[in-house]
Amino acid sequence: MTSRHTPAEPGTLDAQRQHWESTFANRAEMFGEAPSEPARQAAELFKQQGVTDLLELGAGQGRDTLLFAQEGFRVHAVDYSSSGLEAIRTKSGSSGLASAVSTTAHDIRTPLPFSDSAVDACFSHMLFCMALTSVELESLSAEVWRVLKPGGLNVYTVRHTEDAHYGAGVHRGEDLYEMGGFIVHFFTREKVVRLAQGFEIVEVEKFEEGGLPRKLFRVTQRKRSFGATGTPEPVD
Repeated sequence: MTSRHTPAEPGTLDAQRQHWESTFANRAEMFGEAPSEPARQAAELFKQQGVTDLLELGAGQGRDTLLFAQEGFRVHAVDYSSSGLEAIRTKSGSSGLASAVSTTAHDIRTPLPFSDSAVDACFSHMLFCMALTSVELESLSAEVWRVLKPGGLNVYTVRHTEDAHYGAGVHRGEDLYEMGGFIVHFFTREKVVRLAQGFEIVEVEKFEEGGLPRKLFRVTQRKRSFGATGTPEPVD
C-alpha cells in the first residue's frame, strides 16, 4: 500500500466534478429516492434542538433535501452539480416544497457563499469523504464553523479506514483511493479530531450502509463560542 503521506493529485481530483456531473445527468436516482438513515436521525436531532435554517452540503439529487423540507426546515442545498440541483428544484416544486428549498451551485473547495453565523445547523452525507485533500477539508471545516450560529450543530458522515474499499483501487495520495471512477477520502478517528477545530465533538458513531457494506462514521459537532480573536478556539 502506498503511504498515506503521498501528496494528493490535483488534476485527478479536479476531474471528479465532471465525473459527478455526467453521472447525475445519466442516472436520475443514483442513490435511490428514499432519504438516508443519517438524514432521518439528523432531522430528529435538529427538531429537538430547535433548528430552523439548515445548510446541506453535497445535496446531490435531493433525497435528503426533500426529507428536511418535509420536516419543516428551510434548506439551503449546495452542490457543484447543476444536474443534481436541477433535480432538487424539480422535485421540491412538484412536492409543493419549493418555498422551503433554495439551491446554490458551488465548489466547496472555495469559501461558502453565506454570511457569518447564518444557519442553525449543517448536514452532509459523505461529502467530507469526497475527492478533497486534508488541507481542503480543514478549510471546509473552518467555513462550516464560520457560517454556523454559536452553538450550531454540524452532522457529517464519512467512510473510514475499516471500509472494505480502503487501500483498494488506485491510490490518489493521502488516504484517497479511486474505484469505479469515484475517489473516496477515508477517515481515521484522528482525522475527525484534527478537523474539529472550534467544535465540541458530541459523538462519533460507527454505522454501515449499502450492500458492501460501506463502513462510516457519523460525526456530530457543536460550534464553540468565539475565541478572543474571532476565530475557532482549538480542540482540547
